[in-house]
Amino acid sequence: MEVVVDLDTCDGNGVCMSICREVFDLRDDGLHLLQEQPGEELRKKLVGAEVSCPTQAITVKD
Repeated sequence: MEVVVDLDTCDGNGVCMSICREVFDLRDDGLHLLQEQPGEELRKKLVGAEVSCPTQAITVKD
């Protein structure tokens, strides 16, 4: 599984981080991916972050 964030679309609202802190971190300089290829155990959280992103900047790929 791979997580992709379109940083041009991301507005740094932090919704993804509130859902999955294991993968997303919002810092002063913007959003950071802590893991680009997280384990399968995080799929449910990542899909939640993907569908909850107000700017649709997150894509979860198999």
